[in-house]
Amino acid sequence: MGKTIIISNRLPVQLQIDNDEITAIPSVGGLATGMKSVHSGSDSLWIGWSGLTEEEIPKELDPKIDKALKDNGCSKVSLTSEEIDGFYYGFSNRTIWPLFHYFLEYAEFETDSWNTYKAVNQKFANAILEKADDDDVIWVHDYQLMLVPEMVKEKRPNTSIGFFLHIPFPSYEIFRTLPWRKEILRGLLGSDLIGFHTYDYERHFLSSVRRLLGLEVSFNEIHLEERVIKVDSFPMGIDYKKFSDAASKHEKNTADKQSELQRRLNIHKESTPDAKLILSIDRLDYSKGIAKRLNAFEYFLNKHPEYKEKVRLIILAVPSRSNVPQYQLLKKEIDELVGRINGEFATVSWTPIWYFYRSMPFENLIDLYTSSDIALLTPIRDGMNLVAKEYIATRTDKTGVLILSEMAGSANEMNESLLINPNNFDQISDALIQAIHMPKEEQIARNSILQKRLERYNVEKWANDFMKSLLEQRETTQKFISKLLSKKTLDKVIDQYHSSKRRLLFFDYDGTLSGFHVDPQKAGPDEDLYDLLDNINAQDNTDVYLISGRDTDTFKRWFLHKKYNMIAEHGVWLSKEGEDFTLLEKIKNDWMSKIRPVLESFVDRTPGSFIEEKNYSLAWHYRNTDPDFGKKRATELTTVLTSLIANDDLTVLSGNKVLEIKNSGVNKGRAAIKMLTGNDYDFVFAIGDDWTDEYMFEELPDDAVTVKVGMQKTQAKYYVENTKKVRDLLSRFIK
Repeated sequence: MGKTIIISNRLPVQLQIDNDEITAIPSVGGLATGMKSVHSGSDSLWIGWSGLTEEEIPKELDPKIDKALKDNGCSKVSLTSEEIDGFYYGFSNRTIWPLFHYFLEYAEFETDSWNTYKAVNQKFANAILEKADDDDVIWVHDYQLMLVPEMVKEKRPNTSIGFFLHIPFPSYEIFRTLPWRKEILRGLLGSDLIGFHTYDYERHFLSSVRRLLGLEVSFNEIHLEERVIKVDSFPMGIDYKKFSDAASKHEKNTADKQSELQRRLNIHKESTPDAKLILSIDRLDYSKGIAKRLNAFEYFLNKHPEYKEKVRLIILAVPSRSNVPQYQLLKKEIDELVGRINGEFATVSWTPIWYFYRSMPFENLIDLYTSSDIALLTPIRDGMNLVAKEYIATRTDKTGVLILSEMAGSANEMNESLLINPNNFDQISDALIQAIHMPKEEQIARNSILQKRLERYNVEKWANDFMKSLLEQRETTQKFISKLLSKKTLDKVIDQYHSSKRRLLFFDYDGTLSGFHVDPQKAGPDEDLYDLLDNINAQDNTDVYLISGRDTDTFKRWFLHKKYNMIAEHGVWLSKEGEDFTLLEKIKNDWMSKIRPVLESFVDRTPGSFIEEKNYSLAWHYRNTDPDFGKKRATELTTVLTSLIANDDLTVLSGNKVLEIKNSGVNKGRAAIKMLTGNDYDFVFAIGDDWTDEYMFEELPDDAVTVKVGMQKTQAKYYVENTKKVRDLLSRFIK
């Protein structure tokens, strides 16, 4: 196995330049910590931006920086200040960040920023390609680099690529407003595994893939012509031991070892032993709902004035993106809110809100976590929210109450906390009352469950689970590749074909010889296809059959003048060498008048669907419908029809965006065997793309060459990726 390559916008080290000497200091953030088990030893490389622009780095220091980074298993991507403005502060944080967090009013759609985003993503991709080999495993992180997977996969199709999104993925209705939505989706689909924090984000992504790209999604797998991409949820954890151990050590600190902040917190708690400290820690970001939280706290104090001087809210707002206009306005709003609320409610001995706008060292965070009775975290939209998990991890005596927004990704794992809607001030107020009066026994019971879960599924387990899933996906892909009709295998098949004495060939039409079309009647043969079939059909000792679910009228119009052998309606009709169609099976169609009204009712209720009536079958097409709605209706219709036709010797065939009702026992396999019987064929070949062709693959002799179009589970021996590959293959039959 090759090396592991991790890619993120920022490297897990901070560079310090002092007297032309470079020092690389490892970061202590959640991602850097979580990736320790993955990013270790000489078989791992982390690629990212160093944090310094090209203008900030003297050319003569470049080699020293490269060496300092190499010593930490890292390699840099050089970016100019202009690229940082357009790529990071521009498209990433003024388009993707607000849009994916449902703040559509803040999203800017600037073409220049998008072009810079593309160019910088290409820079990251080039840096990977320079270092990567085919057997490497590549893990790309977060919304700044969503185009990288496709850029790498195009050049290194055999590498395994994983992508993890650390922010929410929005619903289809929000995502569709992005002008470059398809490019973003295609960029992500260069991955073999795409990970999200929660199932909701995964579901939103799959919905967008279906609706915008029209790709087939089966459970959590996306089927491209040549690949299967897995999509899954991996809720990110924290370094539980780090926080738990720090809290245990903190408790044992003697007075002389305590921080100044802790001493002040102690004085406060001793002077008002019955008062509750309510903690709120966030980056200063509009998605965190800090302003709403302050308004909710004001609402609580007005509604329950008896709690004045008995509660204090500690707000720690960590500076973030201070050069982005929305963040500057947000800081101004919060400053004014804190000032107004404190001015309105403060007494000589009590200030309701302690407000800190700064970063705090780790030790002070532990001071706040361990001293606060309640954590109030109410983001309006948050990918995960690790602060909630950190607070619980530091509660060594298992007391403390977590009030958490149901809009945070972590809420899915933390049902034992008090979950609230951040827009519902009454609910927040009631939750504060419940938290203030919650018995210790109940606090311990809730937090015991939470701590066990967080300790078990920590950040290292998250990283290892993702890597394990990515490697399993590679093995699955390898199994598919083993069935791919490789050049070596194809050469062997072609040799068999040309050395055989008598050949029998079955070609499905839609999805095999020709691609699909929203109007089935417009998917007719082109001149290249006619030429291909003419040349194969003209060969001596070669019997070619077009075998399809198509109706006889369509096949007559398209092919009768060519005098090909044709089998229509899945094996009901046969036409040989230009003769008119005759029945292969004696079947009835008197059932159709009973079934048609059912299909019509579904057409009426499913915009874009329509009925195709054949001589002995009915087909309900839903290719033009909304993908999710169409699939739902197809499931519903299948259930209705199955109960309706139970005693009529009929069956429901599920094809590619079509349901077909036909007589049982009539299928392509049965028809193919009839063509085989009594003839001495020493080469039999069949190719098709959907479930109806499986009957053929199953019924034909073991020595037949059977080929599926597309990567799906199949009875066929081999597969090819798409209709273009089908034509390339069949052209080899012509000398």
